[in-house]
Amino acid sequence: MGLALVVDDSKTILEMLVKCLTHDGLTVITATNGADALAQLTTQIPDIIVLDVVLPDRSGFEICRDLKAKDATSDIPIIICSTKDTDMDKFWGKKQGADAYLTKPIDQEELSKTVQQLIHR
Repeated sequence: MGLALVVDDSKTILEMLVKCLTHDGLTVITATNGADALAQLTTQIPDIIVLDVVLPDRSGFEICRDLKAKDATSDIPIIICSTKDTDMDKFWGKKQGADAYLTKPIDQEELSKTVQQLIHR
């Protein structure tokens, strides 16, 4: 079906997201920080990115904004998945270019539905 890049510094969350996405037929590559995520993008362009906000080296908001500003990555749908769940956080995520914003704990059915919608738009 496609390739997903999942970026999260929590091993538990990363494993859950990978399991959910592979169950939906995606091939999944992972990164635990912004630098690793950007390195992954130099060798492979995913069909979708699932991105945490709180990462050890850079904010997911910053990464999202940077990816949406570059021609090579601007069309990749980005789903922000974060514990930051205020209306302002969601507004800010969309303002940075995120195509969707899901809050943790992640509802796996909602994640699957959102991924399907964004990949097939």
